[in-house]
Amino acid sequence: MKTYAQMTPEERRAEYDALQTAFQDLKAKGLSLNMARGKPGKAQLDLVSDIFGLMQKPEDYISDGIDVRNYGEMAGLPAAKRLFADILGCQPEQVFVGGNASLQLMFDTISKAYTHGLLHSPRPWCKEEKVKWLCPAPGYDRHFKITEFFGFELITIPMTETGPDMDAVEEAVKDPAVKGIWCVPKYSNPDGIIYSADTIRRFARLNAAAPDFLIMWDNAYCIHEFEGDYVEFPDILALCAEAGHPDMVFEFASTSKVTLPGAGVSCFACSKANMAHMETLLTPQVISFDKVNQQRHVLYLQNKAHTLELMKKHAAIMGPKFRAVVDALDREIAPLDIASWKRPKGGYFVSLNAMPGTAKRTLALCKEAGVTMTSAGATFPYGKDPQDSNIRIAPSLPPVEELEQAIQVFCLCLKLAALEKLGAV
Repeated sequence: MKTYAQMTPEERRAEYDALQTAFQDLKAKGLSLNMARGKPGKAQLDLVSDIFGLMQKPEDYISDGIDVRNYGEMAGLPAAKRLFADILGCQPEQVFVGGNASLQLMFDTISKAYTHGLLHSPRPWCKEEKVKWLCPAPGYDRHFKITEFFGFELITIPMTETGPDMDAVEEAVKDPAVKGIWCVPKYSNPDGIIYSADTIRRFARLNAAAPDFLIMWDNAYCIHEFEGDYVEFPDILALCAEAGHPDMVFEFASTSKVTLPGAGVSCFACSKANMAHMETLLTPQVISFDKVNQQRHVLYLQNKAHTLELMKKHAAIMGPKFRAVVDALDREIAPLDIASWKRPKGGYFVSLNAMPGTAKRTLALCKEAGVTMTSAGATFPYGKDPQDSNIRIAPSLPPVEELEQAIQVFCLCLKLAALEKLGAV
């Protein structure tokens, strides 16, 4: 088979006309399919809905002598701290257990730095002339929106096969206005990259000009393999402490894609000194988060080993969906040489780089045919992909049979956009 670039103009026009006919046929089906966000599918939600059958006896509401139905324990139940520490590989006293959303904890951390400053801040960030923030891209749009919300200048850091370009990071942090960086270190959103050991060591050893430089380490997919065995991951808090930077990192995680999104439990982990500082800032804000739900999750997940067994059941649901996407791309797109994509073994996304200048057009065609996807550009700061190339595919929500339809539409739209770029019309 010829690639599109190898075809003659006449062959490209004939191909385009044939695809247009197929496109009109798909539109006539009136599809309404969604691959926009990394939502667990119904089968995954059904898998864990028995969590609501717990806590039927009075003693279930007592944890380490604490009545979870009452006020108190602002930093979370000790048992919930132990559970997250087991999963993340840190110490229980380094863990703060919050409500259902790690994103809320991330926003709150940046907000408190903005209004009051971090432990080593010379002044609150709102008093700085300018605050700059490093954004590895492709990356997570909701991260970027937090720092954009506070008016920070967002600086794109290219992603590599081993994580963010650390040469670029090490150069950027020489500027004292650079206050931090977003990181998704395992199965990065959307590329599915696991940061290499060298990348993680270089993060821990960063010598930033800003004394309050902050690594926002969002370990959202720390136990989210859908192919192969669980991949052990270093404890960034311990590595930063060993490198002489114990207060440089806040790590975040949640059970949103372990149990139930919107009804799970989140946490941050940090140094003991950071914890004391954050508790001082949190005291006027909250008496305690939902300890009943924390206890429910402790009883349900039990420990890391038991949680990993649950994640294998998630993997049995997720794996076929990701294979359906990658197999379709291999079959339909690879021979045409019009895009490249990652083959992740965990996380929630497939990252595809289309022919430059075609991502927006591809997704506009998808929408026209009834398939909703994450907006083009969303994986870059300010929603602007300079190459108009990256597309984030989220296979998790639709059942496999619907997903196969959606990826058929996507591949057809990708072809049409590429042919238009090559002058077939």
